[in-house]
Amino acid sequence: MRFFPYTAESGGGAGKADRRRAIKKLRTLVLSPKLEPEAIKERVEQEFSSPYLPARVDCREKSFGGITCDVLSPEVMASNRLIIYIHGGGFVAGSRASWRSFCASFAAEASTQLILPEYRLSPQFPYPAALEDLQMVFGKIHERILTAGQEMPHIILAADGSGASLLLALVQNLKEELRQTIRSAILLSPWLDLNPDSEFLADKRLTDGILSAEAITSCARLYTSEENLKNPLISPLYIAKNNLENFPSIYIQCGGDEPTVEGIRYFHKKLEESGIPCTLDIWPGMMFMFQMAHEHLPQAHLAVQRVGSYIQNYNKTEETE
Repeated sequence: MRFFPYTAESGGGAGKADRRRAIKKLRTLVLSPKLEPEAIKERVEQEFSSPYLPARVDCREKSFGGITCDVLSPEVMASNRLIIYIHGGGFVAGSRASWRSFCASFAAEASTQLILPEYRLSPQFPYPAALEDLQMVFGKIHERILTAGQEMPHIILAADGSGASLLLALVQNLKEELRQTIRSAILLSPWLDLNPDSEFLADKRLTDGILSAEAITSCARLYTSEENLKNPLISPLYIAKNNLENFPSIYIQCGGDEPTVEGIRYFHKKLEESGIPCTLDIWPGMMFMFQMAHEHLPQAHLAVQRVGSYIQNYNKTEETE
């Protein structure tokens, strides 16, 4: 196991006022039982959409199998790797517009072109609509590369929150020849267990001021039926060890205050026991998706930098093997 603790020496912490502002912003990402899904969608778009992209990243629109995607290209990018990013939003919110700025920063730090799909959302399009969209995008990307006679790049899947559940469902569902093209998977503050009876969601009082067991299970019930919540394609924590064979290496980054952190530790141990290389990067004192509050938390930018370095260094390691 590789574990990277956050330390004061690595950049310092945020003040109480900045932390409160970060929590207020990030709370927008999580379903509130007081609001309808459409209202949540609107709040996310208002809070996170921006007409400006950082680091001079170019954004172009492309369709893969009828699914519209952003293609984000940093000024400096490797030609032999590609990121496909699956945004979070609790299955009910989020879009290319609201994740575009964050993904542009992510792509720039990784020096890697990034594709951000606009998949269908619940409750209008419940499970398996989003998964079907992502399978279509992945398959069409693969097909276009082969048709063009290009060398297959190292594909990196990345996701946050509920998007991590979708990412791991995608990996499970892909045919073996497609799965083998994935070199690594990046999970930020992943939702791995949506089962309301789980021991990891048993304490309903646990919260980091943003995320709670109630919020996760509320989103889950809008995404799929109650009896489906232990399905490994919904809750990856329940993937059988024999089904983890040939999984890509995994990097997990989360905040130490997240109510899901014990489930994340459990999943990390399960991966290690199955022989899957896995890096666990826990940032003490940080909350759910702190990476998206860079204007308030110095740790946010440092965390994304660390993921970018991991992607670049992992790629270099493979090239020398």
